[in-house]
Amino acid sequence: MPEVPAAVERVFREEYGRSVAVLVRVFGDIDVAEEAVQDAFTAAVQRWPSTGVPPSPAGWIITTARNRAIDRLRREASRADRHAQAALLHARDEPAEESPVRDERLRLIFTCCHPALAPVSRVALTLRLLGGLTTAEIANAFLVAEPAMAQRLVRAKGKIRDAGIPYRVPRDADLPDRLRAVLAVVYLIFNEGYTASSGERLVREDLCAEAIRLGRLLAGLMPDEPEVKGLLALMLLTESRRAARTTPGGDLVLLSDQDRELWDRGLVAEGQELVRQCLRRGRPGPYQIQAAINAVHSDAPIAAATDWPQVLRLYDQLLALAPNPVVALNRAVVVAEIDGPAVALELVDGLDLGTHHLFHAIRADLLRRLGREEEAVRAYDAAIERTENAAEQAFLRHKRQALGGR
Repeated sequence: MPEVPAAVERVFREEYGRSVAVLVRVFGDIDVAEEAVQDAFTAAVQRWPSTGVPPSPAGWIITTARNRAIDRLRREASRADRHAQAALLHARDEPAEESPVRDERLRLIFTCCHPALAPVSRVALTLRLLGGLTTAEIANAFLVAEPAMAQRLVRAKGKIRDAGIPYRVPRDADLPDRLRAVLAVVYLIFNEGYTASSGERLVREDLCAEAIRLGRLLAGLMPDEPEVKGLLALMLLTESRRAARTTPGGDLVLLSDQDRELWDRGLVAEGQELVRQCLRRGRPGPYQIQAAINAVHSDAPIAAATDWPQVLRLYDQLLALAPNPVVALNRAVVVAEIDGPAVALELVDGLDLGTHHLFHAIRADLLRRLGREEEAVRAYDAAIERTENAAEQAFLRHKRQALGGR
């Protein structure tokens, strides 16, 4: 049954996070839940080719994982393992959950975003458990080494377990302390989906859809928080362009070259309305400003009609609120449209982003526009070496070859 491996991969991609979330609620222990779900998927790889894919693959995974976890915990509890005993006690009288449970992932996000954890650890752990991201992909998102990120994840899970941090959505009074990290998690899940850090495809549609779903849940849970609406608007406006971002063959298409007739006008209208709601509140934040930048882009019928001075003013505001080199890099791209590539290149060369492939890709384009082709070739080479996404690599190679193939 050659379709079975693909089915297992699809179920893993779509259901891993929810399965872990359900098992965490059942056992109260993240390590137990994660290992049990991984065991269940291993069992699926072994059994489904002969038995066929079950009618409810997600339910099969959750039930199998729960049974595997109970068996393991019983063995370990008999050896006086206090964590195993606690998890087994937590699981008693808790029914298996085989159907989708609303907000289950959101509950685990709030658990992992507990203030007792360091901010980076909160976000990284949640991305690992729910976003379907590997440790390497999370390290890439934070621009740090993979071993360092792996240590952070281990420490974060241990702290949640040892401190007995409860698995629940916090009280209203506790939400502000966790909201920033929760929004960061959802945003990074969306980013990894919109431009995958590795693999053959540019986009992981499942992650984009999950991030938007979580964003809508958060907007319903916290309707008076403008940054929640700002993030949802940002994702909707960005997602509206997905159909135009690649050719039928999967090749990357830059914003300036996209066929804007392919943009999803329903998502554009919804995102723009959320931006207007945010503006009326008068409490600007980073996500709202990024959404406003995307709203300006969505107003332009063609790239040449973009209100670049307005975009630059918004980037200046964003840089004042959330100063970081990636924002400064994106601002430099806008400066190139207004003041030319020479001014922009000077700004880019002042940034410490040598490990980031987009830094080199943007430098390469600016150098190309300035006629400095040999330097542009070297910059394209550096960008190609630093991305593991096949679509991005192909795009950069094409740009490099257009310079004469040197």
